[in-house]
Amino acid sequence: MQIKKVGVVGCGQMGAGIVQTCAQSGYEVVASEINEDLLQKGLAGIKKILDKNVEKGKMAKADADATLARIKGTTNMNDFSGCDLVIEAAVEKMPLKKQIFADLDKICPKHAILATNTSCLSIIEIASATKRPSQVVGLHFFNPVPIMKIVEIVRTIATNDETMEASKKFSLSLNKEIVIAKDTPGFLVNLLLIPYLYQAITTLQNGVASREDIDAAIRLGLNHPMGPLTLADFIGLDTVLFIGQAIYEEWKDPRYVPPTLLKQMVISGWYGKKSGKGFYDYK
Repeated sequence: MQIKKVGVVGCGQMGAGIVQTCAQSGYEVVASEINEDLLQKGLAGIKKILDKNVEKGKMAKADADATLARIKGTTNMNDFSGCDLVIEAAVEKMPLKKQIFADLDKICPKHAILATNTSCLSIIEIASATKRPSQVVGLHFFNPVPIMKIVEIVRTIATNDETMEASKKFSLSLNKEIVIAKDTPGFLVNLLLIPYLYQAITTLQNGVASREDIDAAIRLGLNHPMGPLTLADFIGLDTVLFIGQAIYEEWKDPRYVPPTLLKQMVISGWYGKKSGKGFYDYK
């Protein structure tokens, strides 16, 4: 099948990035939010990024204007009725995602693919809310979406070959590299990432080294673009905690038990860069 029109459920940080990336790649995009205030905030964020790209000479103004013209904002789910692919980028709550997919299943054309951007939740469970589980797939983007070059395509036991091929072709059209993962907790990237982040946090918690030295050791010693504590702040400490807990609940693997320090920081509302405070102060 050919994907021409894309829908994105959610216009927050991840959703807006997916909207921008799809529109820049030439797709007509329908972006939804639960209310007009959140929708306008998300769309304004996209425009701000495009304006900066023009200002820095990374994009022609005509291309930025054309990108914005391809985006339609809505608070009405029925506007997804003409989409060939809808990507859900709502908060990581299973009941909410299942409700969204049940609604999309009724609204979207029979041929449409329904994808979720979840970072760790069971995709087959999300798919069970629909009558088209063979057309449900994981398309896990990474933040910031317009810059990060990878998409995890997650196949469930029910996802058919046509859906996989269309998902691959679509992801490549966004100028992304793709990796294929099974529908297991954490998929591929987070399966490997979370124990690494937890070890770094435990190292800080145990007083082995300072936050700056932990980050510098990895950044300079292993040539990573940023250290693990900076990366955790960037991802969001609440997200890092949630993913680890979700994987642990499934497998009971001690590598995914969240460090005490991480839990305390999240309880305190220290979510990292997005809240202004995490391992570092961003205010």
